[in-house]
Amino acid sequence: MRDSDASVIRFLVRLAAFLLLLLFGMAMLLLAALEPTPRVSRGETISPSSIAQARRLLASNDPRRLQRGDERTADLPAALIDDGINHLASRRLHGRGAFVLAEESAEIRLSLRVPGIPGPHYLNLSAVFRESSGEPRVASASLGSLPVPVALAELLMASAVSLAGFGQEWELARQSIRGLVFDAARGMVGVSYVWAPEILDRARSLAFTADDLSHVEAAQRAFAGLVDHYAPRARVPLPEILGPLLARSGETSPQARRSALLVLAIYLSGQDLATVLPESRQWPRPRSVKLMLSGRGDSAQHFAISAALAAWAGEPAANAIGVYKEIEDSRHGSGFSFADLAADRAGTRFGKLVADGSPRLEDLLRRTPTDADLVPPLGGLPEYLSQAEFTRRYGGRGNPAYRQLMADIESRLAALPLYR
Repeated sequence: MRDSDASVIRFLVRLAAFLLLLLFGMAMLLLAALEPTPRVSRGETISPSSIAQARRLLASNDPRRLQRGDERTADLPAALIDDGINHLASRRLHGRGAFVLAEESAEIRLSLRVPGIPGPHYLNLSAVFRESSGEPRVASASLGSLPVPVALAELLMASAVSLAGFGQEWELARQSIRGLVFDAARGMVGVSYVWAPEILDRARSLAFTADDLSHVEAAQRAFAGLVDHYAPRARVPLPEILGPLLARSGETSPQARRSALLVLAIYLSGQDLATVLPESRQWPRPRSVKLMLSGRGDSAQHFAISAALAAWAGEPAANAIGVYKEIEDSRHGSGFSFADLAADRAGTRFGKLVADGSPRLEDLLRRTPTDADLVPPLGGLPEYLSQAEFTRRYGGRGNPAYRQLMADIESRLAALPLYR
């Protein structure tokens, strides 16, 4: 063996030994940082007030009205950020997250259960951000009880964001942000930013992959073909459309079926699919019919929209939006309706079955579904309650009378074989 070859081999052996030691050291560090309890312990619930805050925020900062380079400042409610971080941590990292606002600083907390180790072990990550000019930077961080160097903390945060599927969006946002102001007294985070259209493009491509677009187009074409068999403005039972749409040949994956729910939800909301997907302008337009569920058009609408939300955004988001819609109706619309909430909850449960690829759903689709398969009896559930009447009779979501009615709805759902 030549001396040069021996030198190369010795170098590779030393490099391999160094990498093994580095990996071993990192593993020991992670094990030392593990804790028996999570520092963030909460459910996945999203509050209806967060949905309202998000709608107001989008209305006042509509990206469609912004031009490249426009400078804006948006006030983000800390509670909305908190719910958003927890939602993403729950759905993408199978953990929990929190956002804690303080004077001139804010802290992001993540708690992740570590699998494969006997007993409960949690990785608790904390990162503190301070008010700044320019893109946000970590001021201090910890992994369990161990302090973490700032550079390593930013690497871990970036890795967690990338693992959740938002790496490019995170980098675009950081580059666009020009300053942060933390206002604990108002519960607000002031974000100054320069608009870049790529943020919206990335958000759209994140929400709809190329496969998603293909599935949505197939669902739109199938839906248009199904309703074409009915006269214009005919009253059509939703199960007659929903069953064949979900059971169509070759399109049985959860991804394909949630695309079908999206097409149905947008149709029943009275919106044009092109407002969400401009590509759909070239696709067939479904005939105008009146889809009904349990003899009601509003039940079909609530069921389908909640099902799509649960399949795409998760059950907590669908529940929150359903309650928010009823609260808004009690103020400005037809009134608060527990019957509508029952249809919302049924749709939410159905959407989760679609997302999970449930065998119970497969059993249902082997025959033609009926109204009684999808929603429970709605009789006796109070409806058309004004805000004043709702407050007088039920007080709010924490009131025992409200909880009793919601428990009644859940028991009605549990009586259906599909939702057991």
